[in-house]
Amino acid sequence: MERLLNYLKNQRNNWLIGGDSQQFYEIAAELYLELIQQQQATPPKIILAEREPVRFLASLLAACAANCPVFLCNYDWAKQEWQQVFDLVQPDIIWGLDCNFAYHLGDSQLDKPTSFTAITCLSCPYIMIPTGGSSGKIKFAIHTWETLMVSVRGFKEYFELDQVNSFCVLPLYHVSGLMQFMRSFTSGGKLAVVPFSEIEFTQAWNIDLSNFFTSLVPTQLQRLLENSSSIQWLSQFQTVLLGGAPAWSTLLEKAREYKIKVAPTYGMTETASQIATLKSDDFINGVISAGQILPHAKVKIINEQGETLKSNQIGSIVIETQSLALGYYPLDISSFPTPTPLTIQPDDLGFLDSKGYLNIIGRGSDKIITGGENVYPAEIEAAIKETGMVIDVCVIGVPDRYWGQAVTAIYIPKNSHVCDLDMKNLLKDKLSKFKIPKTWIPVDSLPRNSQGKINRQYLYSIVGVSFINSAVE
Repeated sequence: MERLLNYLKNQRNNWLIGGDSQQFYEIAAELYLELIQQQQATPPKIILAEREPVRFLASLLAACAANCPVFLCNYDWAKQEWQQVFDLVQPDIIWGLDCNFAYHLGDSQLDKPTSFTAITCLSCPYIMIPTGGSSGKIKFAIHTWETLMVSVRGFKEYFELDQVNSFCVLPLYHVSGLMQFMRSFTSGGKLAVVPFSEIEFTQAWNIDLSNFFTSLVPTQLQRLLENSSSIQWLSQFQTVLLGGAPAWSTLLEKAREYKIKVAPTYGMTETASQIATLKSDDFINGVISAGQILPHAKVKIINEQGETLKSNQIGSIVIETQSLALGYYPLDISSFPTPTPLTIQPDDLGFLDSKGYLNIIGRGSDKIITGGENVYPAEIEAAIKETGMVIDVCVIGVPDRYWGQAVTAIYIPKNSHVCDLDMKNLLKDKLSKFKIPKTWIPVDSLPRNSQGKINRQYLYSIVGVSFINSAVE
């Protein structure tokens, strides 16, 4: 993996927009030498929580070049979240985090460095990417440089690109931000990393965006579409990848109205980002789906008996791809064979239409059975958002003696005059009676992470019921 630094050194163009490419190389080379000089038989485990993008990415490359397992982390995690991470990882090296804070986290014995016993180091370094699941508990998917590169190659082939230019506004510790770096860096493309908070108020970058990709989550797209200057700026992009959480139809219709070249995607941390994407031309022409399967993956739909279903039949999604993570940390993979296509069955339901486009229905564990009827929250949430009376909403099923589960909407009202009776009346023409929420709970905020995913455990605590997490993120 030392070739990473040689590749970086030979990058003649200023590929890092808004940053110093030479400084990037110098930071990576310095950290690499530090690691090599102190490295013993077992590579040290590194927690990477650098806040500054250049240093974060340079540190990542240094760790990979030195074949060190690196755990990508969010500098702004709260103390309880960091406690989870340190208890799980027991790092040898911490980059970016105040060590005084780290050393005083509960019972984490960080003054006693531990060897990397959970994973036997192979020729390819391990990159641990955090994923929270719907419970909010942090865990790390174990990727390698090669699993990430499989995803990069599939992306380039699907979009017929030699170079990928990325304008990244998503966190680099998350797979959606990390993969934007991977695509650009390894293809010789250009990369800009800008906090989303900055682009909400200004789009004053002297960049030709017509050959750039960017990635957003639905809540970010919604906020940008509320500002005319942001709309004009977004319309310049070659493609606006949209994922992380389900997008509601009115949001997509508005983006289509403004000719924003949106490409809805489906994927997850475990698959190194997307495995299905709807190309922007299809989106502009009114196609509604998660798109075609990328070349590096295969998808089939199965029933409860494990039988493969035909087109347009709803069932559980099964993904086969070499970009799949090796598992979750800690995991003993010392006897892992040469990578072969692996499969994962996420907690998602959907179908493949006659053209092979993937359509997502919702999460299996989110399914609500009320009065013997199956209800999928995503459909109800979309209908509620279309009323224009809420800022955000999440629908859950609450145990009920009569119905089995009662459909419950937890929402942020748009203003103080919003009334659930008015919303119920508006929903009568959109939803069957059994799908309309029986309970409505207004709140000031919903617990979503930076990718728009909801912490359902917290929502269930609001209504006083226990939560069972069986979902694969």
